[in-house]
Amino acid sequence: MPELPEVETVRRGLRPFLEGRRIAGVEVRRPDLRIPFPEGFAERLAGRTVSGLRRRAKYLLADLDDGQVLICHLGMSGRMLVARRGSNLVPGTHDHVVLGLDDGTRVVFSDHRRFGLMTLTTAADEHRHPLLARLAPDPLDAAFTPASLRAGLAGRRTPVKAALLNQAIIGGVGNIYACEALHAAGISPRRLAASIGPGRSAALACALREVLARAIAAGGSSLKDHRRATGEFGTFQHEFRVYGRAGSPCPAAGCGGVIRRIVQSGRSTFLCGRCQR
Repeated sequence: MPELPEVETVRRGLRPFLEGRRIAGVEVRRPDLRIPFPEGFAERLAGRTVSGLRRRAKYLLADLDDGQVLICHLGMSGRMLVARRGSNLVPGTHDHVVLGLDDGTRVVFSDHRRFGLMTLTTAADEHRHPLLARLAPDPLDAAFTPASLRAGLAGRRTPVKAALLNQAIIGGVGNIYACEALHAAGISPRRLAASIGPGRSAALACALREVLARAIAAGGSSLKDHRRATGEFGTFQHEFRVYGRAGSPCPAAGCGGVIRRIVQSGRSTFLCGRCQR
């Protein structure tokens, strides 16, 4: 599933093409994705100008000039790709929504597994929308601090790795970047969240911000489906220190350990048992 860096990469790629442009027409090629499209979806978008393109955790939010907000989630396999004016792109089987802009550019939402979604709310109702209401600030948000992280973990008798995936505690973090940040901070993913004290909270908050920033700079991680808005692969997968590297030497200086794979809550976790405590 695309995590914060992949969604932020898509946002940055779409922004030059979408912001300030009028949506001239919308083609909706099926009745639903993960959830049904709202009634009159195409008609409510057509003629509107995109005044801003934001991200909240793993959601893309497009502000429209009439106060509506277009909510997009890429799900497991979603992409939003730009087709420049004059391109001969013919929508394929998995291209479900096509936004035609006033300069001839098209933005195509493609999702072969259909776990993504597109829906509408208003700026006034955004804070209480069911998809967004419980989202915590993400590690790149000014509201995220070591103290807020520690407060979110306090009293939780679950492994810290599971807590990092809880979007009500930290927005935007998924399996890949939780593994990478925990290794960078020297924290075992099996450690109870409640046991993370001030020192470890500070190290983990710093590691989360640093890992996510590096991943964004690399255009995200392209393991299967992720592409930038212009179609290129992300490259952060070549910088993984632990994720997907079971059996490899730990890259931490002087460690000498070996990366292991364990299963937590049905998901793969990668760690070094020697330097992560």
